Amino acid sequence: MKRPRPPSPPSISTAAKPPLSPPLTPILKQKLQRTGTPKWLPLKLTQTELTLPLTFPTGQTFRWKQTGPVQYSGSIGPHLVSLRQRPGDDTVSYCLHHSATNPKAAELALLDFLNAEISLAELWSNFEEKDPRFGDVARRLRGARVLRQDPLECLMQFLCSSNNNIARITKMVDFVSSLGLYLGEVEGFEFHQFPSLERLSRVSEDDLRKAGFGYRAKYITGTVSALQSKPGGGDEWLMSLRKLELQDAIAALCTLPGVGPKVAACVALFSLDQHSAIPVDTHVWQIATRYLVPDLAGAKLTLKLCSRVAEAFVSKYGEYAGWAQTLLFIAELPAQKALLQSSQSTIQLVKSAEKKK
Repeated sequence: MKRPRPPSPPSISTAAKPPLSPPLTPILKQKLQRTGTPKWLPLKLTQTELTLPLTFPTGQTFRWKQTGPVQYSGSIGPHLVSLRQRPGDDTVSYCLHHSATNPKAAELALLDFLNAEISLAELWSNFEEKDPRFGDVARRLRGARVLRQDPLECLMQFLCSSNNNIARITKMVDFVSSLGLYLGEVEGFEFHQFPSLERLSRVSEDDLRKAGFGYRAKYITGTVSALQSKPGGGDEWLMSLRKLELQDAIAALCTLPGVGPKVAACVALFSLDQHSAIPVDTHVWQIATRYLVPDLAGAKLTLKLCSRVAEAFVSKYGEYAGWAQTLLFIAELPAQKALLQSSQSTIQLVKSAEKKK
């Protein structure tokens, strides 16, 4: 299922960060290496392997912006990138707007971020053998990919997501992001390199509360402080969780202020290579009780039952169960659910017509 992983991108510089974002202090728009006239290049992923609307606006990341009809832009370390899909073209293209290093390093970082070594076609085929119903969904929602984000960036985003709505989460994440180095602008959106731990440590709980973070402010500052106290540093500690067994990684994350099992599972799945992690919320609970554990329908979701749901997914789909859960979750989103229902109606009409012949 895995293609050879491209070489790891160069480590991100922890150069001095600009002062706190407006309204406290204006951002310093420092100059980075420009790549000249924007040029679109083909990415080594077809739409079967990566469909942008099924990957970016689905709750994995809150930092990427839609900057065109089927175009999304965001920063990966010091690189500002746009991804685009055009009607009638099966390929995915990318444009490098700014980079602090060079185009090749940016491409490698982008492929790493997209988990490009994992073949969706092989995964979906494997899942369909285990669950024919999965194949029906996958054929209509192909290209829904799990991202491989920077662990610190992912952790901070999901600390903002606790008991929150998309609009407010995005606003909070934008505030945190704006503390980092300014990279440039695409279609009216400003983009920044995600701030370092050192930069985040200079933001007080009061600063965050004034920015509308509410009770989450103490969890963010508390987690930043806890990470800074780790031997070797917080970034190294987070990266080390990629080498642990899933339950050990979850347990380690849950020692951080404000991190519970669901946030830990999200961080594990979307940044720590823990492909069998299952973030369980009410939506995933409903999916599970319909298809995997119907005997639990009507029961109240508890921490113990969350574990049982996760076990049911892993039992059904194996070591990449988190990818299967992600696609089934996306299928429940209103926009995608309408697409599935429309496709299903068409299939029923075709079958009906064939029976009448």
